[in-house]
Amino acid sequence: MPYTHFFSDIDGTLLNADRKVSEGLKSQVNQLTEKGHPFILISSRMPAAMMHLQIDLGIADLPLIAYNGGLVIADEKIIHSCSIPMAMIKAVAKLNATGSFSVQLFNADEWYVESMDFYAKREENNTRVSPTVKPIVDVMSDWTKRGLGAHKIMCMGEPEEMDRVMAVMGDRFGDTLHLYRSKDTYIEMANKDISKLTGIRMLLEAKYPEATLENCVAFGDNYNDVEMLEAVGLGVAVANAKAEVLAVADKVTAGNKADGVAIALGEIV
Repeated sequence: MPYTHFFSDIDGTLLNADRKVSEGLKSQVNQLTEKGHPFILISSRMPAAMMHLQIDLGIADLPLIAYNGGLVIADEKIIHSCSIPMAMIKAVAKLNATGSFSVQLFNADEWYVESMDFYAKREENNTRVSPTVKPIVDVMSDWTKRGLGAHKIMCMGEPEEMDRVMAVMGDRFGDTLHLYRSKDTYIEMANKDISKLTGIRMLLEAKYPEATLENCVAFGDNYNDVEMLEAVGLGVAVANAKAEVLAVADKVTAGNKADGVAIALGEIV
């Protein structure tokens, strides 16, 4: 089966120890695109936090899949968008009425925080994008008028607080809201109708109808990559991936800090 379309997670998969793309990766991606094989970034990040990496890799003209499949962009147009309804945003705001944890709201390239706290500064450093400081109630009011929801909600705080958020939101909205706890102090929320796999399917249908999932290669390291790696023709895990990811991968390459994606591309193509 010829592999023609390549998809890669970013954090923990693609970036090296300096949180950058290596020269070796740039060279491999350039060889891919010269052969007409798109290399597409797929991440929980917002578009602006992915576009500078596209520029570094020389693929700024290619599509991207943001928010774990919640927002798919091709040819500078949104071809798919799926967000969290306002009722769920309000539920998070109510849980945080006393400001006991940090809440970050995302829609497309809008990113709002209530203060530049430790978590906001860390995300800013990691993504090279700066948030807008604005009270949650004001964001909700503005989005309600504009008919918007959240492509992603991030809650960050002490483990006990995150336990409470997981319990309450899971009990109330578990059927429609995906709750992903990347660490004890972090919870990411998204609409349960989306995943990285749905994002790939939407993009193939809209932009690359000649390709099938069997023609695709995907790289990942974390729980939200499992479904994607299982479904594509060749699912590749970096060596630092979670055990559950390593278990479903067709191939395991070196870790992200050892340029695993670049190494695998050299072996595959």
